[in-house]
Amino acid sequence: MSRMLLLTLALGCLMTQPVSAEPSSTDHECSLSFQAKTIDGENVDLHDYEGKVVLIVNVASKCGLTRQYAGLQSLYEKYQDKGLVILGFPCNEFGGQEPGTEAEIKQFCSTKYDVTFPMMSKVNVNKDACDLYKHLTSQDAKPAGSGPISWNFEKFLIGRDGKLVNRFSPRTAPSDEDLVSAIEAQLAAK
Repeated sequence: MSRMLLLTLALGCLMTQPVSAEPSSTDHECSLSFQAKTIDGENVDLHDYEGKVVLIVNVASKCGLTRQYAGLQSLYEKYQDKGLVILGFPCNEFGGQEPGTEAEIKQFCSTKYDVTFPMMSKVNVNKDACDLYKHLTSQDAKPAGSGPISWNFEKFLIGRDGKLVNRFSPRTAPSDEDLVSAIEAQLAAK
């Protein structure tokens, strides 16, 4: 009887694995294995962008680098038809430079910079970072490496296969030759 009880307890322990909210190990390499909310509050599965080249940028409306919105929009207009998607993730972690509501951010981006690329809801990218940014900052990608986001407008380039290819510092302008070359190389990969 005690042998049967011991066997039953052992089987019960083996069959009750803890549930994890993290992406599965096969998805861990894929930087698009996450959910997000659009700036309008709609859920979006980032897997929907697989097969596209994705540039993920943490953005802010009251930053010295805010003018990069214009360059990001130019990139989007130039390469959208070739498969580039730019995702803007507003963030208020750096100097409180994105204090507005989603509606205010959307209004600012559309009226001041004519932004038409997808904008997401406000997120944290370092302290209490959302899962996407936890994943992105844990990956080592040239030229900026891995680790915490240093400021607004840090850029992560994801290839068509959903894997992180490059990470560019906030001061890298959207028109920077290295960034544009990296985007073009990923767009050329079919």
